[in-house]
Amino acid sequence: MDQHLVTRIVEAALLAAHQPLTLVQLKGLFPLDEPAPDGSVESALADLQAACAERGVELVEVASGWRFQVKADVHPWVARLWTERQTKYTRATLETLALIAYRQPITRGEIEQIRGVAVNSSIIKALEERDWIRVVGHRDVPGKPELLATTRAFLDYFGLKRLDELPPLSELKDIGELEPQLPFAPAIPVGATDATAEAIDSLDVVDSGTDATTQRDDADEGDIDPQHATNEDTNGDDAQAASSEQKDEQ
Repeated sequence: MDQHLVTRIVEAALLAAHQPLTLVQLKGLFPLDEPAPDGSVESALADLQAACAERGVELVEVASGWRFQVKADVHPWVARLWTERQTKYTRATLETLALIAYRQPITRGEIEQIRGVAVNSSIIKALEERDWIRVVGHRDVPGKPELLATTRAFLDYFGLKRLDELPPLSELKDIGELEPQLPFAPAIPVGATDATAEAIDSLDVVDSGTDATTQRDDADEGDIDPQHATNEDTNGDDAQAASSEQKDEQ
């Protein structure tokens, strides 16, 4: 089997597949009685990448494998094919997603400690429904809180192969407290959430589909800044505390 035929087979498979294909899957296209020559599949991928240099699509390797995708410079025109309303995620959602991405594995309580405000359950649910985050374990502390981390689907959505390809936070702001896998500091500046949200937002977090949960969060939260949201949650906690005290006195 010559290299030209191998390249054509690999190209056709990538175009026909509904999801990225791994190198193992691509090699599995060739039967044992007529295997592809050693290194021919890898050469085919390299040839296809080079052939896309002047085209409107590109061949990239993401977390789940290889796929063809629209290039960024022509995306605004191609996006007109999708008529669904674009959903912009709220700042609270972006901050939560950013903290999970940069600090995973992380518990919901730790996210709330950094943001200084309770995390809306609908935010976690929406991110799980998008298959961007998942539960990877439980923290060995009282209550056994769930540990949240990002998924391969999260990396695929943003065209990333590994987590270390995320925009480095050091280029945005000096927030050493958010280095992955390090213990939480007693107090973390409010600006930390600003930088993490900006990092994820720089990847153009726009969903062309319709997510009822996310749209409801947008309507509820609006464009409220984190400080204002914190004050509202604090006032709500104070009201609940006052109500409890009145009941105790009665």
